[in-house]
Amino acid sequence: MDPTIFKSCDIQGVYPGQLSADDAWKIGVAAGRFLPSLIRGYDRGLRNTQCICVGRDMRTHSSELAERLIKGIRCTGVGVIDLGQIDTPQIYFAINHLKTCGGIQVTASHKPAQYNGFSISGHRAVPVGADTGLGDIQHLASSLLHTKGNPTGTVTELDMTEDYCRHVLRFLAGNLRPLKVAIDASNGMAGKLIPPLFGRLPIDVVEINFEHSGTFSHDPDPLARKNLKELRSVVKEQKCDFGLCFDGDADRLTVLDEKGHQVANDHLIAIMVPYFLRRKPRAVVVYDLRCSRVVSEEIIKRDGTPRKVGVGQAFMKKAMRDTHAIFGGELSGHFYYQENFAADSGFITLVHLLNIVSESNRPLSELLRPLRRFHASGELSFTVDDKPKTMETLAKHYGDGKINHLDGITIDYKNWWFNCRSSNSEPVLRVNVEAKDSDLLKEKVRDLVDLLGKPMGTGKHASEF
Repeated sequence: MDPTIFKSCDIQGVYPGQLSADDAWKIGVAAGRFLPSLIRGYDRGLRNTQCICVGRDMRTHSSELAERLIKGIRCTGVGVIDLGQIDTPQIYFAINHLKTCGGIQVTASHKPAQYNGFSISGHRAVPVGADTGLGDIQHLASSLLHTKGNPTGTVTELDMTEDYCRHVLRFLAGNLRPLKVAIDASNGMAGKLIPPLFGRLPIDVVEINFEHSGTFSHDPDPLARKNLKELRSVVKEQKCDFGLCFDGDADRLTVLDEKGHQVANDHLIAIMVPYFLRRKPRAVVVYDLRCSRVVSEEIIKRDGTPRKVGVGQAFMKKAMRDTHAIFGGELSGHFYYQENFAADSGFITLVHLLNIVSESNRPLSELLRPLRRFHASGELSFTVDDKPKTMETLAKHYGDGKINHLDGITIDYKNWWFNCRSSNSEPVLRVNVEAKDSDLLKEKVRDLVDLLGKPMGTGKHASEF
């Protein structure tokens, strides 16, 4: 078993090659042994403590991997609820709705078609990552010397579409006005669920890349600007109120306003702040530390409590539960909701955006205009030989700033700030810079380039500085 398929928060690799069907069986056995052990004494009332939900995305090899995974789980005597072809947020719903000890989604999320993998959650849809059990699963799976066993655990096929749609649509406000929305499903799971979810609403959905062939018209990564070209054209040509692009497993999204301009996800968080804080005054809102200062300013302005956390769903979901936050968001396009088991959902985000645009009766670009009061670099990546030493160098060089070591190093000044995080798998540092004006931003990024070298890549942000 290739150890490189085990990442910080999931399992991913090229199939076949890095990842095999035998690996799926072994991971199933390991998960079947591990996930039931997470049930604590006060959780013994769960109906299905010895049962694991399994879903899969639309990739051509997902069915085979799911079948082998299920057999592995069943060989431990643990039962399986096979949910079929679903989006990743639906596995979170199923775990909580069916009260199982956990769930596994077969998916490679936003990766190209040759990739696949497994996203594993424990009871209550708590993420299983490198620090919360994925290392144990890797050890158990890697220690198996064969792929033989007797599948004694039960398997039940279950279609949860109706229950899931009811759950998502319960967040819809009653005053929804007719809107025209372009949706690029990226040939992923959004293409399956959007029609039953929104087909009966006063929404004119312009469908883009809804077909499932196991291949992608463009890579299913909604953050990459090149993947938004088709959506941008449709939004402008068909005069849509806004557009959305989902990733492959429909847990992340990117929004375009009615002019076809990409909405930064931290600005989308800021748009949602007054909407949620009206419903629950003085509530906590969680966001990742790469987000613009505008997020914390908007939360404080409306008497909410800002909670900045490290990057990734493990940090976000834990903070959501610990603080009883009403909602939270990441720069990556994951949005989390208290009334969705503190889990993320692309579809629920779409519902709330429909509510916000309907309530305001204003174009999305007008809602965004007052939030664009800072200038951001976007994420810049730098190759370095010694990541810890480079971090120390940054801390010394900017020692007159306010330093925070949460998830890398964040250094704050009155008119600008930056965060520098270490990649989990590469000799790379990720840097985000924000300043009050564009000239100051360019100056500060140039200073960082002098210390770190030229940014990787040839994209807009890398080539500007």
